[in-house]
Amino acid sequence: MKQPQHKVLKSSFHFVKEGSWGWKVALVYDFLMMGLIIFNLFCLSANAFLMSDYAEWLFNFVQLPQVLDFYEQALHPWVKTTEGWFTSFLVIELCIRWLIAIGFKHHQRWWFFPFIHWYEIISILPMFRFLRLGRAFAIAYNLHSHGYKVIPQRWYARGNFYYRLVMEELTSRIVLTIINTVKHELTTSTTHKKYIEDLVNHHREMLATALTDVLQDSLGKELQAQRHEIAKNVGIVVNKAIEDTPELSQMLRLIPLVGGRIEQQIQSIGQRLGENISQGLLQPFTHQASHQENATYRMIANKVSQIAIENNPEIDRLVESAVFESLEALREQVKIKQWQQVLEQKQPDQEPKT
Repeated sequence: MKQPQHKVLKSSFHFVKEGSWGWKVALVYDFLMMGLIIFNLFCLSANAFLMSDYAEWLFNFVQLPQVLDFYEQALHPWVKTTEGWFTSFLVIELCIRWLIAIGFKHHQRWWFFPFIHWYEIISILPMFRFLRLGRAFAIAYNLHSHGYKVIPQRWYARGNFYYRLVMEELTSRIVLTIINTVKHELTTSTTHKKYIEDLVNHHREMLATALTDVLQDSLGKELQAQRHEIAKNVGIVVNKAIEDTPELSQMLRLIPLVGGRIEQQIQSIGQRLGENISQGLLQPFTHQASHQENATYRMIANKVSQIAIENNPEIDRLVESAVFESLEALREQVKIKQWQQVLEQKQPDQEPKT
């Protein structure tokens, strides 16, 4: 009997079982870190604004310079002090998490941690403190994905939409550039035939296997269904050929009494012989085996797949056309903007009701 699986929460302390004390500590820690980071960034943003020339002009304009003076004298030193303490806390916290990751072997190598958490290390530097917001978003997204709705669903859906929009636009530009480059190279380069030939050679075995399956599943089954009709028609043709041989009829008629009977027997034997020969000729093409492929079709497919395209202009043009049309079809598919389709689907639902 299988044991029930516990849900896991990917937190600052890697994976821990839900409901355990470690899980509760990690959950509280994630909420605390997210709150501290947001509060720290709020204080830094407010400080940057209040210490700017624009803030000085604004407070003088509204005739409240004493408020700005109070902030510069009483609160600004406090913000600088707390920022220093918080930066030191981040350094110590990162080192502790690194030691925990080494002790519990969260990564395959002990030095993987700083590379995986590179944005946290860079965000400690004063000029990159805005990257701390990325960690807050990562914690919020992780909690949201485990059922803790710290992000309003509307914000989450909107953010996810714009994230997919940006990624789609970036990847589309990259893919289109690659496709255009490949198409230009195949069109202008004199070595594109070698590339296409290598492509075909690389897939000859797959082509032979696919062709074998097609022949066995389509032609083989159709011949199996029509084999008796084909044999009957061949027998009729043989019988007709005997009837249309006047020399044989004249020779048999010279035999008194039994000549006509012998002629009928020869016609019957010829018809039966034609049917049996047809059945024998069709047998290799109608043999079906669930555990192995038809050897005859395999031989035909191997011969077809080994045709040299450089010696056949029609096949060469066919392969080139297939390659260029595949690139064009891929290009047209990549140009389709999925995010626009999502907006068009949502737009009727957002129209105000009259």
